[in-house]
Amino acid sequence: MEDPDAGLVYLTGQGDAEAASRLVARHLPRMTALARRMLGDSAEAEDVAQDVFLKVWTQARRWQPGQAKFETWLHRVAINACLDRLRKKRGVPLDDVEERVDPAPNPEQTLAQRQTAKEVDAALQTLPERQRAAIALCHYQGLTNIEAAKALEVSVEALESLLSRGRRALKEKLRHLAGAGASASRTAQA
Repeated sequence: MEDPDAGLVYLTGQGDAEAASRLVARHLPRMTALARRMLGDSAEAEDVAQDVFLKVWTQARRWQPGQAKFETWLHRVAINACLDRLRKKRGVPLDDVEERVDPAPNPEQTLAQRQTAKEVDAALQTLPERQRAAIALCHYQGLTNIEAAKALEVSVEALESLLSRGRRALKEKLRHLAGAGASASRTAQA
């Protein structure tokens, strides 16, 4: 298994700060996005991403190439950090994601897209942790089922079951969006 990060991880394990910086630059956006999807909170997502890369810095020497791709291991570390935070926060409501000004030319469509994304994110937050993790890894992070199964330390069949249950639950929770989208599109055509 060829791992494009193996050389950088080795150098990081030897204390090479430049190699560590390159790993961070390469993977930080994806780890932050994964944590944001899992936690529903941008500030906590950034904290998790920092924790993940601190672990990379301190544990790089112990990483063994060939057992799993570095990126798969990185996703596993991020998922574990998110699950730890979620377990500590049970029962505590998540803060609303702050609204940002978008210079898009069509404010109505932008507003509708934001509302839909907010509803999807809110529905995602209601899923059990493992289903949420499976969907975040496969649909938002772009991992294959095999890579996601390794990151979650489950079989591919178990991952596919998590994905199926999660998708069904999201479809049920978001059923009202399908009707709203159809009526909005009829209104726009009129």
